[in-house]
Amino acid sequence: MANKDKIYFTITGLVQRLPDTEFIKPDMIVTLEKEPDNDWDKEAIKVNMPGLGHIGYVANSVHTVIGDSFSAGRLYDKIADKAEGKVLYNMGSAVVCELVE
Repeated sequence: MANKDKIYFTITGLVQRLPDTEFIKPDMIVTLEKEPDNDWDKEAIKVNMPGLGHIGYVANSVHTVIGDSFSAGRLYDKIADKAEGKVLYNMGSAVVCELVE
């Protein structure tokens, strides 16, 4: 059962942007940035990491969201233009994070 006080999200697209994702460890901080001008998805949320820049996107499909994670569409109106998340699990091709408020 999901914890009602916490919001989780999945980062996808990592393998397209990074040669290796093993360095992404629990408790690392990522920055979320709404990308309203994205031609493919008007609710796109870009994920950045200090020193690396853009590393992926918040998942926005039932096929890419892991577990109790929010999709980008569900998360979009719950955050400001920028927000932060904390890495919980690195699954290799996807990372599960908790929204930091």
